[in-house]
Amino acid sequence: MRNKTWMAFIFLTIFALVLSGCNFNKPDTDKGSTDGKEGTTTEKGETAKVEQVLRLSASAEIPTMDSTKAHDGVAFNVLNNTNEGLYRQDENNESILALAEKHDVSEDETVHTFTLRKTNWSNGDPVTAADFEYAWKRVMREAGAYNYMLATAGIKNAEAIMNEEMDADELGIKATGDLTLEVTLESPNPLFVTLLAFPTFLPQNQQFVEELGDQYALEAENVLSNGPFKLVSWTHEQGWTLEKNEDYWDADNVKLDKVEVVVVKEPSTGANLYETGKIDRTVLTSALVQQYSDNEDFQIEKESGIIFLRFNHNHPVLGHPEIRRAVNMAIDRDGLTDIILQDGSTPLYGVVAGEYYFSPDGKDYRELNGDINKGTPEEAKALWEKTLAEIGEKEVNVSINIADSESHKKVAEYLQAQLEDNLPGFKLEIKAVPFAQRLEIEKAITYDLSLSSWGPDYSDPMTYLDMWVKGGSANRMDYDNPKLNNLVQQAYTETDLSKRFEMLLEIEKILLVEDAAIAPLYQTGVAILKRGTVKKLVKHPSGAEFSYKWASIEE
Repeated sequence: MRNKTWMAFIFLTIFALVLSGCNFNKPDTDKGSTDGKEGTTTEKGETAKVEQVLRLSASAEIPTMDSTKAHDGVAFNVLNNTNEGLYRQDENNESILALAEKHDVSEDETVHTFTLRKTNWSNGDPVTAADFEYAWKRVMREAGAYNYMLATAGIKNAEAIMNEEMDADELGIKATGDLTLEVTLESPNPLFVTLLAFPTFLPQNQQFVEELGDQYALEAENVLSNGPFKLVSWTHEQGWTLEKNEDYWDADNVKLDKVEVVVVKEPSTGANLYETGKIDRTVLTSALVQQYSDNEDFQIEKESGIIFLRFNHNHPVLGHPEIRRAVNMAIDRDGLTDIILQDGSTPLYGVVAGEYYFSPDGKDYRELNGDINKGTPEEAKALWEKTLAEIGEKEVNVSINIADSESHKKVAEYLQAQLEDNLPGFKLEIKAVPFAQRLEIEKAITYDLSLSSWGPDYSDPMTYLDMWVKGGSANRMDYDNPKLNNLVQQAYTETDLSKRFEMLLEIEKILLVEDAAIAPLYQTGVAILKRGTVKKLVKHPSGAEFSYKWASIEE
């Protein structure tokens, strides 16, 4: 890590105080000044340029800058802004050509040939097709956390390599020239292009990586960039700085000169830094919402994450679909989001988040499938008592597995009150454990109910739907419906997009209408403070959270 004094950081952030008085009334993607550097007029009639420095916070340290090993949002965010793959997400969250200037597809749609732009790494080395071949095979060789993404993309032999049936060198990718890359798929895959914008598919310079060995990507000087920005300093557990990469192929469209990021683990600290002009955006917890709700910079952002209840399908009572349906119907989600959370989260009655995923004719997935298993307390009670009588039970004593965070405890206490009040004979014990332990309990399926979260990896409903196939790593409740398993497999290779979307709608219906397999609770939201001077800071619903490429600072 390159050391960086706080005096230098404070000096750079002083300018943010000038920006803090501007009003904010438009979303990030509103159009502003075309060059992003126009400013106010001085007393001498000269135009003063606005400093193009964006100051942000991050919730944690960067674990690694190695794209083959990265598995968290903080790392993905930095990688997305300092590196460039074949594709990247644009301002509308669509995958667009990036380092690849041309993409040709064979007649049978299994062989994809990419022609790369002539670009360089930050050390001057050319970026070549061999850099992609090396990096993707390294993902498989090192069994990185996201190696399954290559299998999801349908790349030839990826699944066999994951199952240790083949060697990583047999992955269906090869450099056929310095700037020509050939990728072979098992079969046509409608997700392929979407997935290529994910950080796991970035290239790496083999000579640089291997010379550094186990020190690669652990310090600012031990990484290379080929994207819009370069990582120029990284003070562990404190923050990092990105600077514009003047050698980036699309540098003319990058307005920011610098992005300063400080690690902020306490929301109250973030609010204080915002008030003193040291950061331009901060996330508020529900405890801070009331304090800042009248602030002119206060905003609510809808997100694509979901919070839901898992049921242990082996449980003698919870294993019955109608019991699970009654639990679904007994929970007032409006009270949960509007009174308990107050952070922009919204009620959810499906497994696919709303307002992000649309059919080929532009219709919202969530609206098409509607609210599933929504009912009144009276309907929940009637179904509960009827089903209990049928299975010969009078009361149910179960526990809920939760992470020991403030928000999870609030949600669990609310669910406890709702279920015990609305379902006669229902008793719920709350068991709070550290986050990592909660996951281990889920994986072992040694719980009754578990309060879970899921954030999409890529921009397609399948990222929420293939979780539930038998034996899947995200299933974690012994749920199994052969119809769902088969339909997921069919949708993986269906290239008729309209027909495929109908399959995706049907998968959710099997999961929730037929089986009431889980209880969706809410779609996450976030309450923030963000200065009106910050324009076009693009926030993505999946993959890396932010793109700084199009952002600018304006008066």
